[in-house]
Amino acid sequence: MIPETRSFPGARRPDRTRRQDVDGVGIAVYEWGKESDPVVFFVHGGSDFAGTYDVFAPLCADAGWRVVAWDHRGHGDSDHAALYSWDADIRDALSVMSSVTDSPAPVVAHSKGGAFMMQLIDGSPYRVSKMVNIDGMPSKRRMPDVPDHDQSRLLAGEIGSWLDYRHEAHSAERKPGTLEDLARRRGKMNPRLSIEWLEYLVTIGAKQDHDGWRWKLDPSMRFGGFGPWRPEWSALRMASLPIPFLGFIGTVDEPMGWGARERDIRPWLPAGGHLEVLQDIGHFIHIEVPEIVAPKVLDFIS
Repeated sequence: MIPETRSFPGARRPDRTRRQDVDGVGIAVYEWGKESDPVVFFVHGGSDFAGTYDVFAPLCADAGWRVVAWDHRGHGDSDHAALYSWDADIRDALSVMSSVTDSPAPVVAHSKGGAFMMQLIDGSPYRVSKMVNIDGMPSKRRMPDVPDHDQSRLLAGEIGSWLDYRHEAHSAERKPGTLEDLARRRGKMNPRLSIEWLEYLVTIGAKQDHDGWRWKLDPSMRFGGFGPWRPEWSALRMASLPIPFLGFIGTVDEPMGWGARERDIRPWLPAGGHLEVLQDIGHFIHIEVPEIVAPKVLDFIS
């Protein structure tokens, strides 16, 4: 069977691909640009994969950067795992980053990627020189004013619910469909992105079997796929980041976004941090307006 293909203006597949073994879990790694160029790491969001950077990454690579991205475990062409957590994603990220360079390098991260990379920087600030966070600054809920023992009880319930779901879904299989079917399904979550882009995305992030196309994303993973977590934890970490920080948010809510507002984020910006608010733009800022975002990112990381 010859898989269907789609193209999209400006989209370019990586120049190099490889696999990184992280304690038995194979992580798919991708690179755009010359190996001799300075490194910048790109981190995708939840339920996504590195191919969502197929337009944005080439813009940065053509400007003289070696762009390195990877599919998170359970996403894209990386291995599925028994369990998923932010700590596991952080270990994977550190393994990939260390395999490329021992020096601190800038990071450009979207959505879930932005939030968990702030946790990585909080624990390993020597790995990252600058951070660009593209709508990965969740802070829409306030810290609950409840006693410590009640917080522990509530978190235990959250963890239990998450584990119950994982147990029930371990044998699940994604529903097949045509390439167009999968693009339309994704369109419900990404209503601002063109059908041409969504169909292109299917050819990268899904596989074609005898009965149709299926997304490669592990079906046992909940939306986001990162286990028990609360958005205020990321806000607290963001405030203490010790490196130059540039954040982007749009003003249009989307199903896959955080719903954070400028007024929610500004109080938690790290010292010297800058926030760009793009009017009438949704959650996938780097896909919707790469021609606007790329120059700002390049200027900042340079």
